Amino acid sequence: METEKKYKLTDESINFCGSELYRIEALKDFSNVKKGDKGGFVESEDNLSQHGDCWIYDDAKVFDNAIVYGNARVFNNAKVSENALVYGNAKVYDDAKIYGFARVYDGAMIFGGADVYGSADIYGCAMINNKSEVSGYAMVHGDAIINNAKVYDDAAVYGNAIVNSKAEVYGNVNIGGEAKIHNGAKVSSISDYIVFKNWWSSGRYFTWTRSNNMWVAGCFYGTGEELIAKAYKDSELSGREYEKAVKYVESILKDSNQ
Repeated sequence: METEKKYKLTDESINFCGSELYRIEALKDFSNVKKGDKGGFVESEDNLSQHGDCWIYDDAKVFDNAIVYGNARVFNNAKVSENALVYGNAKVYDDAKIYGFARVYDGAMIFGGADVYGSADIYGCAMINNKSEVSGYAMVHGDAIINNAKVYDDAAVYGNAIVNSKAEVYGNVNIGGEAKIHNGAKVSSISDYIVFKNWWSSGRYFTWTRSNNMWVAGCFYGTGEELIAKAYKDSELSGREYEKAVKYVESILKDSNQ
């Protein structure tokens, strides 16, 4: 049995970026939308699910192969395009743009003039705003409203970088490569973190953040002393090399405090 449609495409259309987009109109009441309310623009019904409470408001635009579904909301002058997905309880608004193969979901919020693209994953209760950018295979996420991660101002997060658990990246800083900004760390300049590479065995990267003087190495998160102790349990070589990295950072902190 075919599900009753919640919206239709109207005759009002615009040409945007070479695509013909049509304004939508609600066919029934749902969430805060009333029957007859006009919404934003889509290229086709493939761009907005007929299920759930998802909706496109104002002059927001969703086109190409992009899909908005679940209870997600796109409004103001936001744009979702290419192969991007916005779902769950996510909100995209203001002049934000989501494109490429990016995914925005759970309770994530993208707003201001933020751009999310590439294969970036923004989820949990993450917030991306102002003129920030998240791209590549970067992930920004948090577990709850009080444990969310934020990227804002003119910051850029890209590559395979991860920002999570109350961490904040802001200012004009660029976070890339394999950096992991974790558990409340605050990064606003390139001097606020260092990414090292385990060249002697696994080849994986590990990160130190200045604001909380903590280390992230794979699943490990803790102090430099704890990192060294764990590494020595693995092997003499591993312990010695991690100790060199920790001692190097300690020398930086000592010099900066003088």
